[in-house]
Amino acid sequence: MLNKFFLSTLLMLVLFGCEDSTPKQIYVPQAVTRDDIGYYCNMIVEDHSGPKGQILLTDTEEAIWFTSVRDAVAFNLLPEEPKNIGAVFVTAMDKAEWNHPEKLQSNWIDAQSAFYVIKSSQRGSMGQMEAIPFRQKQFADEFVKKHGGDVVSYLEIPDNYILGSTN
Repeated sequence: MLNKFFLSTLLMLVLFGCEDSTPKQIYVPQAVTRDDIGYYCNMIVEDHSGPKGQILLTDTEEAIWFTSVRDAVAFNLLPEEPKNIGAVFVTAMDKAEWNHPEKLQSNWIDAQSAFYVIKSSQRGSMGQMEAIPFRQKQFADEFVKKHGGDVVSYLEIPDNYILGSTN
């Protein structure tokens, strides 16, 4: 009986000792400054209206900035872009002002948790179609009543909506 107890205790210690004890990296959205430039357009992020995006890679402390959410989603889809993505943040438009939603740090949310309005009449940065993120579905539904479109999750955004024609 003592041997079984000893062996099971030893086995548990070995198993617990094998657990990965390295802490998980926690990513937080960065604040936008006048120095932040859009990754694809090379323009100042603050100079654009509508929702924005930022991506944090695992091997750098600086965010990659996007003047639109659509561009941030495209970064994830394009095979030539880095795949060591630690976090993707977007500006939730629930109660945000359209002109500068990025100004309030509390507007930045994890991209995968958002509800997106696509195919609406509301255009994003530089007059392009946009995937407009919301923290709560009720605000996305209210937006659709005013501007049309469909509410989808991050994973439901069609690739061709992001990578296709922007007209």
